[in-house]
Amino acid sequence: MGWVPLFLCATIGTTSTTAVDPLKPLCHVAKEYGMWVHVDAAYGGSACICPEFRHVIDGVEGADSFSLNAHKWFFTTLDCCCLWVKNPDALKRSLSTNPEYLRNQASDSGGVIDYKDWQLTLSRRFRSLKLWMVLRSYGVANLRSFLRGHVAMAKAFEKLVAGDDRFEVVVPRRFAMVCFRMSANNLMNKKLLERVNGSGRVFMTHALVGGIYLLRFAVGSTLTEAEHVMEAWKVIQEHADAIQGDYKHLY
Repeated sequence: MGWVPLFLCATIGTTSTTAVDPLKPLCHVAKEYGMWVHVDAAYGGSACICPEFRHVIDGVEGADSFSLNAHKWFFTTLDCCCLWVKNPDALKRSLSTNPEYLRNQASDSGGVIDYKDWQLTLSRRFRSLKLWMVLRSYGVANLRSFLRGHVAMAKAFEKLVAGDDRFEVVVPRRFAMVCFRMSANNLMNKKLLERVNGSGRVFMTHALVGGIYLLRFAVGSTLTEAEHVMEAWKVIQEHADAIQGDYKHLY
């Protein structure tokens, strides 16, 4: 069409369904056209501290930048987004400002990293401190254990859903989120979500993908245990029974 491709964003764990883009082939195509490749691993990136999940970023060496939100699945309080850039000079050439009142010996000599040249604003919050505290408090072994535990609980919930003929898993589970629905009736699924959340015992969210209204069950809290997942499933079943009873009464 005569347009010039310049930027490609690949996602590792999309918001709606935690889908994963094929990073390696995308990077190959982008390289042919000299495109900047950014990897949005806001959710799924945290799982990559576990060796068994690193296959989702195969080909990441071909990316120019990579980000993950530590406040999503890395136990860090909002907000904390980690950004890695292969070539920081690209940001500096675009975003740096050097008025006389900002000049100093440390910056002029290159002895410090001026993050003002990596972003639009001159100042920034000290977000790295709270992430450092998480790393020091838990340690890598415990962080991996938490993430693996969340995935295991999501797998268990997925089996519960698959074992009930009234429900279906809409998309393949990845990481620690299960996308499911009660029936092909979007209105019924919406009603189920409203009633479950209204109970005050469980909180879920939803997404609309390809016209399908699906429920999103995400495990991600440090305090969540298997018993809570079982309790959540009981609550979902209770309200599913009630909704089916209402529909039978109406029709």
